[in-house]
Amino acid sequence: MFTSDKPVSEKRYAAVTGAYLLSALGCAIFGEVYELFSHEVWSCFMLGAFALPLLLGAVPFFLMRKRGKPFPGRAAELVHAGVAALTVGSILQGVLEIYGTSNPLMIAYWAAGGTLTAAGWLLTFIKQAVRE
Repeated sequence: MFTSDKPVSEKRYAAVTGAYLLSALGCAIFGEVYELFSHEVWSCFMLGAFALPLLLGAVPFFLMRKRGKPFPGRAAELVHAGVAALTVGSILQGVLEIYGTSNPLMIAYWAAGGTLTAAGWLLTFIKQAVRE
């Protein structure tokens, strides 16, 4: 049996940060391949979709880990859902722009993703402020 000296929160931070980095890499690769086959039509939403999981997920969780903060627990699930909604919304907006159309329902991705992400981080910071 393998045992590790790392605390549970260290493992969770490493897993979450790694997942966000992989999703950012996947979005970057998907965006580049999609742009390659889009007949030189491009979209900032498609090219920048990788930045959402990177800046809203990997970087904050990495910084929290380095500062020794406890893992946010359930509040992190709101952050994950919000970042996922924003990332999918960005990719879908990019696809629609490359296709040359628009959809008024795209605002739902931005509203839901922004609300969930903001609520998750707000709950995380409130929870950490109460602990201190």
